Formats: sequence, structure tokens, C-alpha cells
Amino acid sequence: MDWDAAPATLRFIEEIALGDSMRLDVAAMAIAAHAYPGLDIDAEIEILDRIASHPMLHADGFDALGLAQYLFASGEFIGNSAGYDDPRNSFLNDVLSRRLGIPISLAVVMMEIGRRVGITLVGIGMPGHFLVREARSAERFFDPFNGGKQLDEDDCREHFQAIAGFDAPWHPAFLTPVGPREIILRMLTNIQQGAMRRRMPEAIWSARLRLLIPGLAAQEIRQSADVLGGFGRHIEAARALEELAAVLPDDEAALITIESNGWRAQAN
Repeated sequence: MDWDAAPATLRFIEEIALGDSMRLDVAAMAIAAHAYPGLDIDAEIEILDRIASHPMLHADGFDALGLAQYLFASGEFIGNSAGYDDPRNSFLNDVLSRRLGIPISLAVVMMEIGRRVGITLVGIGMPGHFLVREARSAERFFDPFNGGKQLDEDDCREHFQAIAGFDAPWHPAFLTPVGPREIILRMLTNIQQGAMRRRMPEAIWSARLRLLIPGLAAQEIRQSADVLGGFGRHIEAARALEELAAVLPDDEAALITIESNGWRAQAN
């Protein structure tokens, strides 16, 4: 079967095509199915349904703070600080079974449980650390990785500077909500970067999935092409660059064509 025709890939393509209406849990689980061929995506998603069915989550007055406390302060899900680079932290099926994850995967859990119980949450793609915010409040943030702690903007800034350095410039735009497309792209980027460090095959399929996301920036296309070429998929790398060159101005296209020709030469 061609890679593009694999069931998990087709499921991913279907969800990504929905844009802002995509189901984040389905898209994330379709990613995981590439690490676990044959994974029953719908059965895994039912785990989220079961978590969300707990009566406490449907009590009158139950809110985002209560959800953060239920999921994270209680230890139901934990930020895997001891094994941060474990690839399983990025696969939603593993996060649900192990109850361990990194900031963005735990944020997806919180957002999807919230959606099921009527609490609308948005992802906050702050550089270096992913957070969650109530959709109706621009002041109330949550840190799933650190016990679901509630934060305000000053707390977020302090956390950012603790990661990036206290002289790193802070921009309020860092707390702008990101849509499901950006969340999925960031998840794939995490997988790709980790796999590249370990020289693992996840780098190949994560690069391929990135290239399937509509509207991918030219630099991101080049990065994924470089990953494919670096793992011996020279023709795939060349084709990705050729498709990019076809939509660029002539001067930029000429440079991309040189790169694509280089990958084709290595395939011979």
C-alpha cells in the first residue's frame, strides 16, 4: 500500500482539511497511529469519553479551574519532567495509557476533556512552553505540565523568562491563542525534532505529515524536505521542493530548484 493511502494517513488528511473545525483528538490520534500501525483511533478516543463521563465533571458550577485540578493537581495526569524526551509523551494513546506527557500533549487532553463537558479552552503556544486558557477569559491561564497551576499574564512572563533567559524580550502576543492546525503542526515538529536527535524513523513520517498540512510556510517545507533527504528519501525531498518552487517567485524558485536538483542527484 502506498504511504499516502495508509488508513491513518487518510484519517489525518480528512481532519486537517477541516481547518479550524478539525477534531483535535482525532488528528492527534491519527498522528499516534503512525507510530502504532493498526491503532484503533476511535477506540482510543473513547478513553477521553470515559474520562469526561465522571459525574464530578458535570456538577453545577464546574469550571476550568476545577478541570485543571481534577486532571493535573490530583496527579491523574503528570508532566513527565524525568523523561521529557521520551517520544511516547507526544503520542496521545500513550499519554492516555501512561498518564504522562509534555506540555502540548497534556494541553490537548485538557482541551478535549473540556470540550466534552462544555468548557471551551484554547491553546496558548507560548515559546518554549504550551499553556491552556479559558476561551471566555483573557486573564486565566493553566499549566497542565505543572500540576494544572492557574497563571496570570505576569506568571506566564516569568515562566517564559525562566526558560528563555531573564533578558529575553517578552511580547504579549506570546499569549495569543493558536488554532488546531498550529497545535498539530507543533506536535509534529516536536516528534520530528526528537526523532532526528535519535535518528529514529519517526522523523520520516512526521516530516511527511507536516508536508500534508495546507498552507505550510516555505521554510517549514524546506525543513521537512531536508529531513526526508537526510534519511535517504531523496526523491521525496526533491518532489516537495519542486512543488514549493512551482508557487514561488522566479528568483526564489531558482534557489529551491537548485536544492531539489541536489537531492535528485543523490538518488542516482
